[in-house]
Amino acid sequence: MVLFSKSVSALRSLRSRVVGYEVGSCLPSSCKMGESLHHYDTSMYATCAKLSEDPSKESSPADMLIDSFGRLHTYLRISLTERCNLRCQYCMPAEGVELTPSSQLLSPNEIVSLANLFVTSGVNKIRLTGGEPTIRKDIEDICLRLSSLKGLKTLAMTTNGITLARKLPKLKDFGLNSINISLDTLVPAKFEFLTRRKGHEKVLESINAAVGLGYNPVKVNCVVMRGVNDDEICDFVELTRSRPINVRFIEFMPFDGNVWNVKKLVPYYEMLDKVVAKYQGLQRIQDHPSETAKNYRIDGHHGTVSFITSMTEHFCAGCNRLRLLADGNFKVCLFGPSEVSLRDPLRAGAEEDELREIISAAVKRKKAAHAGMFDIAKTANRPMIHIGG
Repeated sequence: MVLFSKSVSALRSLRSRVVGYEVGSCLPSSCKMGESLHHYDTSMYATCAKLSEDPSKESSPADMLIDSFGRLHTYLRISLTERCNLRCQYCMPAEGVELTPSSQLLSPNEIVSLANLFVTSGVNKIRLTGGEPTIRKDIEDICLRLSSLKGLKTLAMTTNGITLARKLPKLKDFGLNSINISLDTLVPAKFEFLTRRKGHEKVLESINAAVGLGYNPVKVNCVVMRGVNDDEICDFVELTRSRPINVRFIEFMPFDGNVWNVKKLVPYYEMLDKVVAKYQGLQRIQDHPSETAKNYRIDGHHGTVSFITSMTEHFCAGCNRLRLLADGNFKVCLFGPSEVSLRDPLRAGAEEDELREIISAAVKRKKAAHAGMFDIAKTANRPMIHIGG
């Protein structure tokens, strides 16, 4: 199957128009002009950035955070709930999903206890996800308790923004210092179609509130789908002109129930080409080795633009992320089906060292890279609403 119609020559031509553009430099020397990317081993898509060969030079975490490839995992994503006040098409099937009984979900004390275990082992960033984390009545208390953990540098949240505006001032006071707001269209009617709910104006209000409270940058996540919102890419870029907004264009990814189709996927270089065609002075920003996004600055714009290329140019080589699901399952790869329960041994009275051994064993089993988009699409995995965005 031909993956994309755009050729490698088109990729390389972009470099002459983008300062610091590096995609071409990742291509193998055997790749001939005009040949399609699908002819080459998927390793060519791996990030060009290299992790430190000796992670201990940067920090001294417990061994449980280092996998068999030497990747140091300092970023934990915690899903606080499987519930959501939207029904986004790429996140869950139209009929909804079966929710885990509340007795099987982690309690606030269990969340903080496990988070503390990770932080004392070297995790320095936690992101709260869902479902929709802000629908929890105890979200402020959870933020306060997590932000108080010694060694935690960043407490972030990914939210749909529906109820965020009125809660954000208190959340900031309680230690939430980074925010991502999901918004896939600037057209109200299209928003209702994509989310199966109303609320577009509330999301915009939340973005404005975050800017007003001094969050810098305010990250706006946009999943791009062909024939749905790919015509709005430059409209989203305009959000960065005068405000500290980082628009993050995300390639459409396959999860159970979201009816993924490669024809809906708009690859990174196609999105980038649209931006390059309209804006002068697009410059690549130097990315951290564990960065998931390819980041760009536009001359004269206060904010930035990023592309998350999970499907066409994976960043597995620099992955530093782990996931704790709302039901207490531990997941080392977003696209991998393997999970192990931390809730069960915790409730059975396991000591910290026992939990560390379980976590360490799971981390050591983490693979070098995900299987690739077509294999992912055929692999049983949870809906995104269960995993946490």
